[in-house]
Amino acid sequence: MRRFAEAGVDKPRAAAFDVLTDVRVNDAYANLVLPALLRERRITGRDAAFATELTYGTLRTQGVLDRVIAAASSRSVTQIDPTLLDALRLGVYQLLYTRVEQHAAVDTTVRMAEAVGQPKAKGFVNAVMRTTSRSTPEQWMEQLTPEESLAAVAFRHAHPEWIARSFARALGSDAELDEALEADSQRPTVHLVARPGELTAEELALVTGGEQGRYSPYAVYLDGGDPGELEPVREGMAAVQDEGSQLIARAVVEAPLEGPDQGRWLDLCAGPGGKAALMGALAQIDGAHVDAVEKTPHRARLVDNSVRGLPVTVHVVDGRSPHIGTGFDRVLVDAPCSGLGALRRRPEARWRKRDSDIAGLASLQGELLESACLLVRPGGVVVYSTCSPDVRETREIVDRAVNEWGMQELSAHEYALGMDNVGEHKSVQMWPHRHGTDAMFFAVLRRPVS
Repeated sequence: MRRFAEAGVDKPRAAAFDVLTDVRVNDAYANLVLPALLRERRITGRDAAFATELTYGTLRTQGVLDRVIAAASSRSVTQIDPTLLDALRLGVYQLLYTRVEQHAAVDTTVRMAEAVGQPKAKGFVNAVMRTTSRSTPEQWMEQLTPEESLAAVAFRHAHPEWIARSFARALGSDAELDEALEADSQRPTVHLVARPGELTAEELALVTGGEQGRYSPYAVYLDGGDPGELEPVREGMAAVQDEGSQLIARAVVEAPLEGPDQGRWLDLCAGPGGKAALMGALAQIDGAHVDAVEKTPHRARLVDNSVRGLPVTVHVVDGRSPHIGTGFDRVLVDAPCSGLGALRRRPEARWRKRDSDIAGLASLQGELLESACLLVRPGGVVVYSTCSPDVRETREIVDRAVNEWGMQELSAHEYALGMDNVGEHKSVQMWPHRHGTDAMFFAVLRRPVS
């Protein structure tokens, strides 16, 4: 902090820079690092809001910023020292996307170069910033937008082209692509889940001043604030959970079985524990028991914390071969995925992910779903879900379960509880711009009796 203060860089910009560095060097998550840093440095009010806008905005629009920096610079982005590049990204973001005065954006970015130990680069930083400031944001966008239509939409909304193509394929056309990509740049509403048996959504809404959800019977929407400070959350009667996740956990419990429910339920990919906790609360009401499988020890500890006091047993094993018995009535496979459906919650994520990652994830997803199909009893149900709309992680995996492993697909639409426009298949595909949830997918499968 002292180096920034001595160079005349204010606290919000210094905080934003430090988060960008942590994200770049340590693969940190900005939505976890920034709040802690703001508390540590006692940055509040308008300063905290400015730091948040700079941090999240810069990370979210990184691809656009790099194109502008490359066009305004005498060298390519890859030739710029990474520390200087972070400072330039923050500065150019202010010029293109905020109401910060040009002279303030230029001056503080030059000062930042000095603060990070690059005094000889002040002239270079000054030149890039002044060149950027000579054109309006609209002129930069017009100059740099690709000609091909899908690439142009992706650039305008600061998404890699491959993600835009993935969304278009899942949507079935390009007609809604603008809306879908725009929704990724909007701050999501906080969704709470009222734990069944402890608190109703109506009671939770009254206590928190929130609004009852549109779809899940357990959901409450909050406009803002720190949900961790709410008494129902501190006491374990409620938690933060996207409404789409709530619907998926409920679908596991509500899907029809052939034969009686013996109360043996399984969450095969339980970390960090939100769905396991909701299933556990419902199991407690129904006299059932949930086995929760999580391969990674630190994530298993998160599950343990989430399900404390509920009829849930956590197993630190691999869901592909858990060795915990068979004959389960209900199985959830909330598979590890690309997370493309939750990009709005992690501003840096869209530039970290690669199209080439999907093949490996799809292979893992198939192995986990195949395991679930063997663990469930004849007549039992498997719910397969991902927080991704990419069809390689959704429909293609489900189609394998039907065509190769003999599973019967049931309509999942009734478990979306009034959501419309959830896709042409029996599965459900949610979207932020349509439903206000993350872009989650789920399908309901049943193992035939014979």
